[in-house]
Amino acid sequence: MNGLKKVLGLVWMLLGPVIILFLIMQAMDKIAIAAEGIARTNTTLQWSIIILIFIPICAGLVIFGFYAWKGEYEKLPESSSDLQG
Repeated sequence: MNGLKKVLGLVWMLLGPVIILFLIMQAMDKIAIAAEGIARTNTTLQWSIIILIFIPICAGLVIFGFYAWKGEYEKLPESSSDLQG
């Protein structure tokens, strides 16, 4: 199980930047095909907000993956009495 956690940690660390790159590519495509004027401005604003919301989510995914890869989740407590130690 710990090996699976480490492998998934690497997957999550790679997935964070890939998601951001994918969103940026999609935003560029959608902005490019939007009509000139207000439509393009609205599309740019919408995609900017989407990307700004997903940046911290993806950063958290990378941090979570890093901790999983380093083995921080190998020694989880089984009950609340284990936390007192």
